Amino acid sequence: MKTGIFLSYKGLGANLLHLSYCHEIAKKFGPITLITLNPKLKEVLIDDPNFNEIIYLDDFHKKLFDVLKLSSFFKNLNLEKLFIFYPSLRYFLSAKIAGIKKIYKYPFFGKKNLHLVKAAKKFTEKCLNINDCPTETKIFINDKKIKNLNKKDKKNIILGIGSSGPTTKWGYENYAKLIKRLNENKKYYFYLLCGPNENNDAQEIIKNLGEDCCESLGNKNISEVRNYIFFSDVYIGNDSFGHHLSSQMGKPSFVILLDTPRAYSDYSVNQHRILPPNVSIDEITHDSKFHSSSITAEMVLEKVKKFI
Repeated sequence: MKTGIFLSYKGLGANLLHLSYCHEIAKKFGPITLITLNPKLKEVLIDDPNFNEIIYLDDFHKKLFDVLKLSSFFKNLNLEKLFIFYPSLRYFLSAKIAGIKKIYKYPFFGKKNLHLVKAAKKFTEKCLNINDCPTETKIFINDKKIKNLNKKDKKNIILGIGSSGPTTKWGYENYAKLIKRLNENKKYYFYLLCGPNENNDAQEIIKNLGEDCCESLGNKNISEVRNYIFFSDVYIGNDSFGHHLSSQMGKPSFVILLDTPRAYSDYSVNQHRILPPNVSIDEITHDSKFHSSSITAEMVLEKVKKFI
């Protein structure tokens, strides 16, 4: 019989900040079955021995009348234990109907103001009867996969110019200014991390600054991007999956925060926040929407210079 974990989050970053708790459960029960609402998570964790399978759930999780279909899905997995990292009566009923013997869940009415890190840490400690569960862990990667990548003989910097929404983006013009300032001594090479739909922004930066100092990762798949982050030295950028990867690879990771709640940068010693002037981290939420101009290239440069 198998142990399963259900991460009910669509964002890749939200899934990755739960990785430490998945590893703690795997330590006790062996390699686990991980169920996620994100289609790309498997590409990131493909080398991780803590998972015997990673399943992307694209259906049966949205409506109350999906309970029976979801229970059939759970039953086919032949799980003995299931850890549900979300306060959902629907998921619990589905697991119960599926006949899973041991179901661990969040309190049903805890969605409001849910701090993803604090909730996951407390839940894991209670379920496993352990103290002070770590909030960060290690991203596993096969070193052979990075041998033939385009690594420059300079300090390699990942610039996370892309993100899941427009209000979290610092803007390609700001990144271009930052590159100009950082590269006055020609010591750095920049990989522009963005999605395919943001590749035009990356190409604008390259057109203005030249291919000799930067290139786009916009057409790379997630597992390839993971490898570039692995051999790079520093991450600077928007709140995106890139900083969750880099921080758990032990890289200094500078996160420009405009409307991202603190939980997303609240769990790793490698995470360094860059905030608008005179703004507290507790003032930044999904509704804060500080303008990108509130953080200047000079502010970012001042924050990162002692690390690079």
